[in-house]
Amino acid sequence: MPRSKNPETSKSTSTAATKAAKAPKATKATNGAPPAKGDGDGDLLQRQHEAMQQLAAARPFNELKAGEHGRDPALQPQAGTPVEPADESATASSVRETVVSIKLGSQAQPGHNPGNESLDRVRVDSGGQALTTNQGVRVADNQNSLKAGLRGPTLLEDFILREKITHFDHERIPERVVHARGSAAHGYFECYDPLDQLTMAAPFAAAGKRTPVFVRFSTVAGERGSFDTARDVRGFAVKFYTDDGNWDLVGNNIPVFFIQDAMKFPDLVHALKPEPHHAMPQAASAHDTFWDFVSLMPESAHMLMWVMSDRAIPRSYRMMQGFGVHTFRLVNAAGESKLCKFHWSPRAGTHSLVWDEAVKISGADPDFHRRDLWEAIEAGSFPEWELGLQIFDEEQAENFRFDVLDPTKIVPEELVPLLPVGRLVLNRNPDNFFAETEQVAFCTAHIVPGIDFTNDPLLQGRIHSYVDTQLTRLGGPNFHEIPINASIAQVHNNQRDGLHRQAIHRGSVSYEPNSLAGGCPFQAGRAGGGFVSIPTPFPATGEGDKLRGKPERFADHFSQATLFWRSQSEPEQRHIAGAFRFELSKVQVPAVRERVVSLLANVDAGLAAAVAEGLGFAVPAPQPRALEPAVESELDSSPALSLLARPGDGGVQTRRVALLVVDGADLASLRAAQTALREAGATPRFVGPRIGPLGADESMAIEMSFEQAPSVLWDAVVLANDAAAARPLSMYGQALDFVKDQYRHCKPILALGGPGGLLAAVNLPLMLPEGEADPGLFVCAPPSETDPALRTDADTVTAFIAGLARHRHFERETDPPRV
Repeated sequence: MPRSKNPETSKSTSTAATKAAKAPKATKATNGAPPAKGDGDGDLLQRQHEAMQQLAAARPFNELKAGEHGRDPALQPQAGTPVEPADESATASSVRETVVSIKLGSQAQPGHNPGNESLDRVRVDSGGQALTTNQGVRVADNQNSLKAGLRGPTLLEDFILREKITHFDHERIPERVVHARGSAAHGYFECYDPLDQLTMAAPFAAAGKRTPVFVRFSTVAGERGSFDTARDVRGFAVKFYTDDGNWDLVGNNIPVFFIQDAMKFPDLVHALKPEPHHAMPQAASAHDTFWDFVSLMPESAHMLMWVMSDRAIPRSYRMMQGFGVHTFRLVNAAGESKLCKFHWSPRAGTHSLVWDEAVKISGADPDFHRRDLWEAIEAGSFPEWELGLQIFDEEQAENFRFDVLDPTKIVPEELVPLLPVGRLVLNRNPDNFFAETEQVAFCTAHIVPGIDFTNDPLLQGRIHSYVDTQLTRLGGPNFHEIPINASIAQVHNNQRDGLHRQAIHRGSVSYEPNSLAGGCPFQAGRAGGGFVSIPTPFPATGEGDKLRGKPERFADHFSQATLFWRSQSEPEQRHIAGAFRFELSKVQVPAVRERVVSLLANVDAGLAAAVAEGLGFAVPAPQPRALEPAVESELDSSPALSLLARPGDGGVQTRRVALLVVDGADLASLRAAQTALREAGATPRFVGPRIGPLGADESMAIEMSFEQAPSVLWDAVVLANDAAAARPLSMYGQALDFVKDQYRHCKPILALGGPGGLLAAVNLPLMLPEGEADPGLFVCAPPSETDPALRTDADTVTAFIAGLARHRHFERETDPPRV
C-alpha cells in the first residue's frame, strides 16, 4: 500500500511551485526565424547549432548592466529575463540526451531539481530483499571469507570481504568541535497569524501555515560519546525548510554567551575542552583552564551566572527554553526593518534537575535526554514550544542602557514583551541517526528573505565558522546535497563539482550572465523574491553599510580599455587584434562572436574592424553603454602601458642562442661567435641534425638535436651559412623550419658566410617590405683571406648582440607572413 504524502511537505512544495510560477516570463528565441527542423541523426548537430545561435542572438548585450550602478539599483535589484530556447537541444549537454535506459532514465525535467524532493527519494527498506554488495551483486555467503582451503589463508581477491571491511573502517566522520553530542527530531512550525507587516519570511506568511523543521538539541563541551546531563549550555538549533530556502535559527537554551567577539571563540573552546596534556575532564567546565580564561574575561560574568544556575542541567530537552542569542532583523516586503530577538518557550514548562540527580543519572543512563525525547515522540506526546518575538526599533535600542549588539546581554521581557507568533511541534523521530542527526549541518548564514543579520561581532564570526566546519566534517562543499540538508525550495545555481557531487547538471553553461542557456538561472531581483540585505544607515553620510551595488563611476567600462589600445605600438595592436581573431574563430556560435565585436566597437572602431574582417562579417553596432555620455580618459595615450616601454638594461644575459651547424662548417667563425656571445652573458648552444663531435675537432660538439631543440626554444639563431655547411643544412626540413620560424617570430638572425645558403633556401627577404634594411638580420661576409685566424666580422657580431638585446624586431612582421 503506498504511503500517504506528508501534508506539511506537500503544502510547502505547492507554495514553492506557486512562487516559481511567478518568475519572469521567458521570451522565445526565434530570432525572426522558425525553429530548426530535421529528423535524421545527421541533422541533430545542425539543429543544436542553429538553436544555440538563435538563443545567443536573442541577447545582443547584457540588458541589466546599466542598472547595476548607484544606490537605488542596489536597493531594488532587477530581475533577469530568461529566454526560452526554440529547440530544447540548444541547452543540452549532448544531442544524444534522448537516449534512455533503466540507469539513464529520461531527459531532465525543464527547470526542475529532483534533489529537492522529499526524503522519500532516499529512504531505503530492504524487506523481502536479498543481501547485495554496494555494487548490487547478490551475496551468496555472508558468513565466511574466501580462503585457500577450509583452513587456509584468506585471499586478497575476496572483494566482498574487502568492501564490507573497508566501508566499516570509514563509517565514522569527524565529530563537531562543539555540540558534538546531540539528538534531533522532525516536526513543523505553525504560524498563528500573518506577520507581513513585520517580515516577508515564508514561515510567517499565513495563519495556520506549517513549515517542515528538523531540530537538534546538544551539549556544547562534551564529545560525541559523552553523557547528556553534564552542566553545560544546550544547543537548540532549528532548520526551517521554507518555500524560499532553508533558514537555520542556531541558538542555545541560554540567551547570552561567554564572549562578545568571535575572535575569542577559539580561545574559549580551547579553555573549556579537556586540557590537552591529559585530555581531562570530559564534558565538564570544572577545571583550571576554563576558569583561568573566564576569570580574565569579565564579559563572561553574565553567562557564568546562567551556566551555574539550574538552567545548565535541564530535566529534559522538552522542558527548556531556546533563544536565538543574537539580535536579528525582520524585514517586510517594503524593505522596512525592525530589530528582533527569538524565544522558544516549552509547553511543558521550564524544569531542571538538581546537581546530585544529574551526577547520578550520568552513571545510570548517559542517554537520559536522548531517550526522553525519543520515547515522548514514539508515545505520541509530541514536544511543543511557542515562538515569541521581541520586536523593537533602533530608537528604542539607543535608549537601553546596554547595547543590543552585545551577545552577553539580554533584552528583559519587561522592557520588550514577547509577541507569540507560532508553535513548534516535533512529531517524528529520525529513521537513521547518522544520516540525519549526525549529518545535519546548521549554519547561522542560512537565512531567507525577511530575515537579516545585525552587526553583532559574535554573529558575524559564526556566519563564517559554521559553513567552514562542514567542509571538513562532511567532506567538501556539497554537504547541502546530503538529503537531510537539502532544501525543499528548488536549488538552481552555477556551483559545480567538488567532492561527493550528486547533481548531474544539464548543458554547457555554469555562469551568469549567459545567453547560451537563455540567461538561466537568472537573478531573481527584489520583485522576484530575491534576498536583499538591509542597509544600516550611517548618520554622517546617509549611505548604507550593506549594499550589493557599484558606485556610478564604475559604470565607465571603456575609457581605460581605449587608453590601453591607444598606448600600444603598432605591432602590439596587431597582436591584440590577432588574438581576438584567433579566440573568436574557435567560438562556434556566430552571435557570440558578433556580440564580442560589438563590445570592441566601444573600445576602438579600428580594432573592431580588424577583428570583424578576420571573422568574415561587418562591424555590428556598438553595445549600449552603461553610462552615457561616454567618458574620455584624462590621457590620449600612456606610453608606460606598452611592453616596449621597458626594454631592460640592454644586456643579453641568459638569452638562449642556437648555433645551427653541421659537419664541415667553418668552425673558426662559429667559435668566434660563440665566444663573443658567452662574454656578453648569453647562452649559446650548438644545434644540429645529431648530437656529437663536429668533425675531427672533438673540442666542439653539437649539444642538441633538431628534434629536442626546435626554433621556439631560442631567442636568436646563428647560421653556419658558408658554402660547406649551407647546402647540407638545407637538406634538413627541420633546419629550414628553424630559420622560417626565427624570421616569422621576429628574432635576430646572424648568417656566417654570406647572404645565400639557408637564407636563399627559404626565400628569406633581406630587406623590409618598404625597401629598408632588416634591423634584425645580420650577415657576415665570406671568410677573409687577409685574416684567416678571425674568419668573421667582429663588428657584425657586435651588432647582432645589440640586436639580441632588443629581443624582437617587429619591423619585419607582416600579416600574412612573407616567409
